[in-house]
Amino acid sequence: MHIGFSSMNTPADPAPTELAVALEERGFESLWYGEHSHIPCSMQTPYPGGGEMPDPYRHMADPYVSLMAAASVTSTLKLGTGIALIMERDIFSQAKTIATLDRLSNGRVLLGVGVGWNEEEFANVNPHPWNKRFGVMRETVAAMRKLWTQEQAEYHGDYINFDPVWCSPKPVQKNGPPVIYGVMGPLGIKHATAVADGWMPADVGLPQAREQIAAFRQMVREAGRNPDDVPITVQALLTPDIDKLREFEDLGVVRVNIGIAVDMWDKPNEVMPLIDHFGNIIAKL
Repeated sequence: MHIGFSSMNTPADPAPTELAVALEERGFESLWYGEHSHIPCSMQTPYPGGGEMPDPYRHMADPYVSLMAAASVTSTLKLGTGIALIMERDIFSQAKTIATLDRLSNGRVLLGVGVGWNEEEFANVNPHPWNKRFGVMRETVAAMRKLWTQEQAEYHGDYINFDPVWCSPKPVQKNGPPVIYGVMGPLGIKHATAVADGWMPADVGLPQAREQIAAFRQMVREAGRNPDDVPITVQALLTPDIDKLREFEDLGVVRVNIGIAVDMWDKPNEVMPLIDHFGNIIAKL
């Protein structure tokens, strides 16, 4: 099992270059950055964690630029988006950005994707209805896969539509980066079981993980796929010890992403001790 590290990627956090070197040296498999291009000031959509939205959401840097900086100082560390809001960008520019990052990192990109939680944010940049967002995401993924793999790509769906185009360079990874669905609700999970290259449930503890993972793997089977072809990444709810990590591994989880707790997202002095702590654990796994 692999250990990844997730960061809010704000100016208050360690710089991507500093963080990436530290992670690679200590045996972490991957670095993950989330995405919010903006946060609407209206705050009409309630923060899903309850209460006021934590301030770091207002200051998140661009994940792809930050991951490129991380790639420039490492050689094996994988580069993940956790999660990218892929419906909030122009599809051609986005496909090219991801392909370029994959090429310049020699095929190290892992693309975690989701629909986001802020309806106003979605509406600012996407013309489609909020209640169709999972269908839009599915078509966005399918269209990008065509752009990554076909010399003259075209796509004609209900939401994404374009005639043949050239969109190069192509990613190093043959079929493009693995697309990992960061979804939790029934509809999102249904889409993940059908088309995703992996599943990344957010903020999962062990008690609910046992039931969720068993149910997900059964749904993958019912979709006519092998559950081993849809590996599971867990974003840990609490900082797990080595015994809990081994329990996740026994459940078939291929990767656990750890990070700074919510109330410490803007305390960079807490980051390096946590990385050192897990570096010692990784050596024992």
